[in-house]
Amino acid sequence: MSDIRIQKYKNPIISGYNPDPSICRVGDDFYLVNSTFEFYPGVPVYHSKNLVNWELINYCLRDKEQLYLDGVRPSGGIYAPMLCYHNGEFFMTTTNVSHKGHLIVHTSDIYGKWSKPVWIDQGGIDPTLLFDGEDVYFASTSRDKDDRDGIFMCKINPYTGEKLSESVCISHGCGGICPEGPHIYKLNGKYYLLLAEGGTEYGHMVTMQRADSPFGPYEPCPHNPILIHKDNPDGSIACTGHADLEVDQNGNWWLVCLGIRLSCNPQ
Repeated sequence: MSDIRIQKYKNPIISGYNPDPSICRVGDDFYLVNSTFEFYPGVPVYHSKNLVNWELINYCLRDKEQLYLDGVRPSGGIYAPMLCYHNGEFFMTTTNVSHKGHLIVHTSDIYGKWSKPVWIDQGGIDPTLLFDGEDVYFASTSRDKDDRDGIFMCKINPYTGEKLSESVCISHGCGGICPEGPHIYKLNGKYYLLLAEGGTEYGHMVTMQRADSPFGPYEPCPHNPILIHKDNPDGSIACTGHADLEVDQNGNWWLVCLGIRLSCNPQ
């Protein structure tokens, strides 16, 4: 008889103040980061071997050059980091909405000090990176010339922040308000754009689109939204959204997202 083991978990996997999660896997290790807004140090790094038990191991932003928070307003500062791994290095991109906008830092040692930041000249919030062969794509939420919310993308050099192409709008979402929190994945030659939509209140949801090119055009998944708790009859978790995906060692896909509890019941 084969040895079948069932992985059990209970939400939240990381409780408390840990919004806007981004996850990546390197071998048998999983790493997760989240927003820290006006708080210091910035962007905690959590580690797990099983996606259930997580340990705080580091912070990406510690010195003033990386994390300038002088005079920051409540809920200002660091928005929606994204973590990824490429050719032996970790990259983290985020937005300091109170100082200079989008930044990228990198390190080869997830437990050590991260690099000085480089800055990306593109508007908006919620940045993400996609390494695709020799090309590196940078996308974020912003607004077009008609003041419509959308997802904008350009090619960049992740070590210098230099833009290698113009920023163009690749999506206006799937019909929900405030399309944001983009993440882009390449699978079997297709590009998948994961978004948060509906605002961060009770209509918060996760949608998916697909294209043959990272610049689109993108077609929406017919089963959108792929995650929403707006009409959840249980009512214990609400406002789920701002998600990220990762595949485990066995080919299973997992999604992490933020959410809130509607009850103070510890059960």
